[in-house]
Amino acid sequence: MSELRMVVCCKQVLDPEAPPTSFKIDPATKRMTLPSDIKPVIGQYDEFALEAALRVKAQAGGTVTVLSLGNNIVRDVIKKSLAVGADELVLLEDAAFEDSDSWSTAYALSKAVQKLEGYDVIFCGRQSSDWDAGQVGPGLAELLGLPLVTLARKVEAADGKLRIEQVIPDGYQVVEVPTPVVVTVTSELGNLRYAVLRGIMAAAKKQPTVWTPADLGLDASEVGAQGRRLALTRLYQPVKEAKCDIVEGETGAEAGANLALRLREAKVI
Repeated sequence: MSELRMVVCCKQVLDPEAPPTSFKIDPATKRMTLPSDIKPVIGQYDEFALEAALRVKAQAGGTVTVLSLGNNIVRDVIKKSLAVGADELVLLEDAAFEDSDSWSTAYALSKAVQKLEGYDVIFCGRQSSDWDAGQVGPGLAELLGLPLVTLARKVEAADGKLRIEQVIPDGYQVVEVPTPVVVTVTSELGNLRYAVLRGIMAAAKKQPTVWTPADLGLDASEVGAQGRRLALTRLYQPVKEAKCDIVEGETGAEAGANLALRLREAKVI
């Protein structure tokens, strides 16, 4: 099998591990923010996808190109992909890409993939770490007319095809698929490897390629907020309310009986 040309879609997201109280929502703009001292990160599922590509590269050879879409992408964050072993980094970066939904994201990414000099495998996380929609990978497959394998926990190159262990409700199944193909990767594959010093130093010297909508042959109205198919009507933090009643008794047995009675009255039991 010739060396694979692999593309990995990685998204910069707000750090989901940040303290919950640090997240702020602006109801007017329908945006969520974090304090400036908390850096964004590459989405965790996208890191699993990147690890899948790097393992195939180590096994069968090939190249890994990372695609990321957004605006004001933090270089130190997204260059992590280069530090761990990706070969090229292409940023779809422009104000027009802001506030994309699944459709406008997949559409812009599909045009970027077509602009690349050939591809065999497109890896995506099973879902993003912010909206959890899980639609961009399948959307890419549809727009590019490619087969799709979801929920991959292991990917290997074998006999001119990809051999994939796909998670199913009662375990996993093994599927073989020819390339080109879109694969979405799940957490069972394992965490992204750590960057070594040599990789970090090499990534610092390497500059990403930056494409705007015009570079993809797109009008600004086709991407980002203007290209959305989804209308977000409200973004809010749910309010949790709790009420606690203490059920007492002279003895433990009496307290237990009183609790059972209270639960029966509430039709819990």
